[in-house]
Amino acid sequence: MNSPAGHPRRWQILSILCLSLVLIGLDTLILNLALPSIQKDLGSTSSQLQWMVDSYALAFGGLLLMAGGLSDRFGRKRLLSIGLAAFALTSLGAAFASNAELLITFRALMGVSAALMMPATLAIIKDVFPPEEQGKAIGIWSGAAAIGVPLGPLVSGLLLEHFWWGSMFIINVPLAAIALIGGAKLIPESKAAGHPGLDLVGALLSVAGLVAIVYGLVEAPHNGWGDIITLGSLFVGVALMVAFLVWERRTAHPMLDVGLLLNARYGGGALAIACTSFGLYSGLYLLTQYLQSVLELDPLGAGLRMLAIGTMMIGAPLSAKLVERTGLKATVVFGLLLCAVGLGILAGLQVEDEAQALWGLAVFGFGMGIALPAAVDAILVVSAARQAGAGSAVADVGMQVGGALGIAISGSAIATLYRDDLPEAAQLPGEAGEAVRESLAGASVVAQQLGGGAGRRVLDAAQQSFVNGFAATLLIAVGVAVVGALAAAFILPRARVADGDGTGQAETAAAHSSADAPAAS
Repeated sequence: MNSPAGHPRRWQILSILCLSLVLIGLDTLILNLALPSIQKDLGSTSSQLQWMVDSYALAFGGLLLMAGGLSDRFGRKRLLSIGLAAFALTSLGAAFASNAELLITFRALMGVSAALMMPATLAIIKDVFPPEEQGKAIGIWSGAAAIGVPLGPLVSGLLLEHFWWGSMFIINVPLAAIALIGGAKLIPESKAAGHPGLDLVGALLSVAGLVAIVYGLVEAPHNGWGDIITLGSLFVGVALMVAFLVWERRTAHPMLDVGLLLNARYGGGALAIACTSFGLYSGLYLLTQYLQSVLELDPLGAGLRMLAIGTMMIGAPLSAKLVERTGLKATVVFGLLLCAVGLGILAGLQVEDEAQALWGLAVFGFGMGIALPAAVDAILVVSAARQAGAGSAVADVGMQVGGALGIAISGSAIATLYRDDLPEAAQLPGEAGEAVRESLAGASVVAQQLGGGAGRRVLDAAQQSFVNGFAATLLIAVGVAVVGALAAAFILPRARVADGDGTGQAETAAAHSSADAPAAS
């Protein structure tokens, strides 16, 4: 075994880790259904609304690699506990934010807190569970990591029925407290013996590069795709990410072993995770707006329909069995192709297509449940025990960076396509016209103010323009999923484990690491 923890205790530990993951996922899209209320209360622009969503995912994804290294050096249980406590405090700050800028700031701080938590959860699984049980544990971990995302809109809808939008952050406090107390009692501490040190330069380069890229994408619809700010941000971001890779190859103590990305399981698994996450975040970001502003459902009704993606909980347990029977490559490719089919169904939505929306979500969720655990496990079996936190962070980075780019690209594309497609019926003068052009939510407010036939004409035109842009935007996500499936078919090997990729040495190191780590009482 990798840990002195007994068999029943291992699964109790996993339940605490899963609660932490659900908490992280819950806040990824919990804001989406509340965006109209927040826009009204705080007077936010559409770009500010997008940054309220993106700041969390960006801070989360940008700091995961550094957080993984911190957990390896200072202790995975310790980083998880610090992250949970910080998440509760920053959630309180977000709940009582009085303006858009303050809410964006606290959302970013929540992302930092989540980054401290997530790599530790996967590294603890590798430490606690023996190799023969890791596949099953990772399947459950993947399901918990993903199910929190669609739960966000449901919880948001329930709370918005009775309370103000800040209540969706306050609910994090008791959940974090339960995970914190349970973790303190059950989880054994583990860390890497002889850890070489932290790569602060690499951390700064990776965070700055990701921020610059996403900033350019988010602001492109407002500044223009050919604007010097847009192009400059994208260029600087790419240059910083190239500098990060160069630095990681040359520094004595890299935050990320770039050479591992050349390993078929490691690099192929990370790419598959990023492509899956791109579709998840892109699809859910757009669909929450479709359900509320096109089908005109209330927040609770929209949240309940998002549960159709819960089919991932059916796919996740099947993933390990499919890897055993058909191999790693076939499982990941099959899952990604199902994701593409689900997104394609969503891309065909019209103004009144609720049933089709549910079918698309269900097919995508099932495909994600199959692809994600297999891809995560492929990375974990290659990661050395000395860098279990950093190796786990690579899987998390693929998920969060793919998600941040999915939201940024889909948000920018839908804003541009929606505005360009608006007919003359919706081209009103003055502030009303600007609100209609700004977003579908703005058009809904103007339509209510106009009332009667004039309001209905404006809303119908805006809804049709949004649906047209929605279809074109989701085709981007379909393309990303197909490219991911093709890449997996060429890159990933058939088998989960091979003698030449270092897993044997990793498991030997894990045994020594766990023997040296003090167990929790």
